[in-house]
Amino acid sequence: MNEQWLEVGDRVYVRRHESFDMNVGLVVGDGHCLVLDTRSSHREAADLVDAIRRITGSPWTVVNSHSHFDHYFGNALFGPAEIWGHVRCAEEIEQYGEQQRAVMIERRPERRDEFEEVTIVPPDHTFTSAASLDIGGRIVHLRHFGLGHSSNDVVAHVPDAGVVFAGDLVEEGAPPAFSDSYPLDWPATTAAMLAELPETVIVPGHGAVVDRAFAQAQHDELALVAELAKRAHVEGLRDLIKLFPYPEDVTRQAIERAFRQLDS
Repeated sequence: MNEQWLEVGDRVYVRRHESFDMNVGLVVGDGHCLVLDTRSSHREAADLVDAIRRITGSPWTVVNSHSHFDHYFGNALFGPAEIWGHVRCAEEIEQYGEQQRAVMIERRPERRDEFEEVTIVPPDHTFTSAASLDIGGRIVHLRHFGLGHSSNDVVAHVPDAGVVFAGDLVEEGAPPAFSDSYPLDWPATTAAMLAELPETVIVPGHGAVVDRAFAQAQHDELALVAELAKRAHVEGLRDLIKLFPYPEDVTRQAIERAFRQLDS
């Protein structure tokens, strides 16, 4: 994968990485910039810092789109700086950061040293529903539209460039990830984002940059997952599983999370 910056709007860039097929965003203002997500280790973050410095030498503000390791394990390399996230993002990193590290060491033992050297740094600036950041004279709006891929998904809207960074609320190149998701709420959260933000350039947390039609189609798939999961909770899964839009392993994880919501 060619890990070069792609300019998707005026001084708004996306860098897509081979590691986890993950996107990082960069918004450049006058004398300041915004970095959206910091990758999955200090080593990956160091590579990201070098790439940012090829675009701008300005100081930065950081935003974590949510509390999954691949989006914030690199935070320490961006200090001292304001790091923004949803209030539950900071809480979950404090609560589960070490657990995420242990899981990744187990899954990727060849990267043990890389994960062990990470200093876990949660956001130190938080909000609950909305915040606006002045990035060198450019306003970037942060929004939390509801439960979805996680409890704390943040959407970053750059109105003067017509770009939306959707985080993992939108996924390209692979099915949405349901590991600690809220499948019954996710469709409404995505619908709210699309209704309130009219932009045509949407940057997913992973994969290629997409348009509104792609995001709408994924919303429709998520709505079908929610509908079928509710039916399966009553009728049983056996005759319904073939109707889900995703592979069986993804479907079963989505159903497990949906049933947890229905049983709570």
